[in-house]
Amino acid sequence: MGEHVIDIGPRVPRSPHRLLRWGALRVLDLLGWRIEVRLPDEPRMVILAAPHTSNWDGVLAVLTILALELRMGLFVKHTAFKGFIGRILHRVGAIPIDRSAPGGVVAQTVDAFRTRPDLLIGMAPEGTRQRVQKWKRGFYLIAQDARVPIVCAYIDYSRKVVGTGLTLKASGDYAKDLEAIQAFYRTIVPKRPENFSAAG
Repeated sequence: MGEHVIDIGPRVPRSPHRLLRWGALRVLDLLGWRIEVRLPDEPRMVILAAPHTSNWDGVLAVLTILALELRMGLFVKHTAFKGFIGRILHRVGAIPIDRSAPGGVVAQTVDAFRTRPDLLIGMAPEGTRQRVQKWKRGFYLIAQDARVPIVCAYIDYSRKVVGTGLTLKASGDYAKDLEAIQAFYRTIVPKRPENFSAAG
């Protein structure tokens, strides 16, 4: 098995924790997985997580986030931000989301990008592990309105690699940009290919 490839710019938000990093890398090594992650030197990004076809995707994603010491923004229901728990949620960078508010998750996430100096948001454009007719457009609207890059992260089960590939800025032509994104993901082999909606 090859060495991990990790190339992350100094402005990317991170939360150093040597023990968690060591443990996550050790588990990935034992499972036979390798990291190939290159992130642009940007403090704010939307990171796509696809294909999403299995519960294993989440396990591998969390291990990789810990191994890279990335500080990811988490969506948490706004009513949880009270008292002691609320202070902890604020401290770890959680984002309060009120799904009943005007503009919904998209508007609130754009506002979070505009009010925070650094923020990484991970999103699964399929929205489910099952095959869907089309991807949810929210990730694109957020990146376009917040003027942040979209980074395509993947989990390739054929090579046992968790990595990043295509990075782009939203051009405003959703159909064109989506085709480029999905064309990239069609080179990736998911856990359950039959559930991958961009496979063809």
